[in-house]
Amino acid sequence: MEFSELIRTGQAQAELLRGPEAPPLRGTLCVTGHHLLLSPGPQATPDLWLLLLRSVDSIEKRVAGDCGTITLRCKDLRVLQLDIEGVEATLNIARSIEALSSLESVITSFPFFYRPKGLRLGDAWHFHPPERYYKRVAREVLLRSSQPLIGPQKRRCAEDEALLRAVLAGSRPGARGFIVDTRSAQTAKQARMTGGGTEAKAAYPGWKRLHRPLERGRPLQESFVHLVEACGDLEQSMDHWLSRLAGCRWLAHVKEALSTACLAAQGMEREGACILVHGAEGTDSTLVVTSLAQLILDPSSRTMAGFQELVEREWIQAGHPFQLRCAHSAFSHARPKHEAPTFLLFLDCVWQLGRQFPLSLEFGEGMLLALFDHAYASPFGTFLCNSEQERCLCEVRTRTHSLWSGLNQLKEQRKLRNPLYVPNPLALWPSVEPQSLRLWQGLFLRWTRPPEPSEAAWEKVWQIVTDQEKTEGSQPTVSASELQL
Repeated sequence: MEFSELIRTGQAQAELLRGPEAPPLRGTLCVTGHHLLLSPGPQATPDLWLLLLRSVDSIEKRVAGDCGTITLRCKDLRVLQLDIEGVEATLNIARSIEALSSLESVITSFPFFYRPKGLRLGDAWHFHPPERYYKRVAREVLLRSSQPLIGPQKRRCAEDEALLRAVLAGSRPGARGFIVDTRSAQTAKQARMTGGGTEAKAAYPGWKRLHRPLERGRPLQESFVHLVEACGDLEQSMDHWLSRLAGCRWLAHVKEALSTACLAAQGMEREGACILVHGAEGTDSTLVVTSLAQLILDPSSRTMAGFQELVEREWIQAGHPFQLRCAHSAFSHARPKHEAPTFLLFLDCVWQLGRQFPLSLEFGEGMLLALFDHAYASPFGTFLCNSEQERCLCEVRTRTHSLWSGLNQLKEQRKLRNPLYVPNPLALWPSVEPQSLRLWQGLFLRWTRPPEPSEAAWEKVWQIVTDQEKTEGSQPTVSASELQL
């Protein structure tokens, strides 16, 4: 299939409305196989506006008279409006966007064509193998897995039982183990009818099972959708806003995820216990808990490089099905059962951690926003496919660029790095009280509100850091007390 077969009208005159804070752009709108481009006229700015078609979540079209309007709702939560001259051009461009933004073939996606200057194929694809990390940080043991396949026949697995006995035997004398199941006891019991289940007490001596249910799948996706709808309603009253914020339960999901991660981390840090985390398949809520537990306990995971390794190890290599979970964001009218913002929930929890401990993470909000954007639509291949097996079959590592090679360029670091970072060897214990958790405005209100004074203050911090680096010739650390913001 050629992309040209899906492009019904290649170009038209249009005006782009990008939001309340951005001036409109008028010029020639062009449709390519992977992008929408708008080239302003010669009297305007020479900058070319570009939108990756894969980032379109839903499209609405309407016509009136001899022109039409296309509204694009994007996976990064932007809402764009295109006013196009000509009814036929409007309808044809809308159909072209619908077709090109929903192509299912991985190897026809833009990362397989993207060749940025200064990057080489193969760069930054190879992190240290996971076992090297575990040898470096392991004191007590943190494990993750899928559910045991007990089934209605109450089957046992001698290898699993031997493995967990060996874990306790290899730890300190008298060590205990906790199995943190991210499903409710009732859900785990019902899973036996379809071949799953949970560990039998008699078969795993020394291990105690704890159920800490975390929402997943459709309910989590609906929570995300309702929150985005509430954030996009700029006419509602304060009472209505607070009611909708509570009703969507997104912050409740954040609280539950952080609480469960703290439980796992406390078992390791304060009781010297071994921890096994699993839910059903072990590729969703399990990864939220294990990733956050490592951020809480391990200072190396809070560095820029360490956090990238954490995402690579605990999400990409562990098999989180990004292509299924992130097929759509919050605007699509389709609601496939496999979609869920599990990775976004993790990023929100990390943002809460960074807000409560502003000096302890080397990366800032910009890094988290970049990961959210690229997980849903990216010119890089890092988040393609659903597993390492699929990535190997599609030759992702040899035919596309790694996101990390792009983010680690010097020109990107100012947007991603925390200028106030001071290494902290201690564990970070976040508060999960309702008063301590905040709406992540930098993401959910990113396109609907003007920049806050805090963002201007952040730029001032960066300017201070940059000036000191030039003066001292080395990278400094800046304490909060030195800054009058």
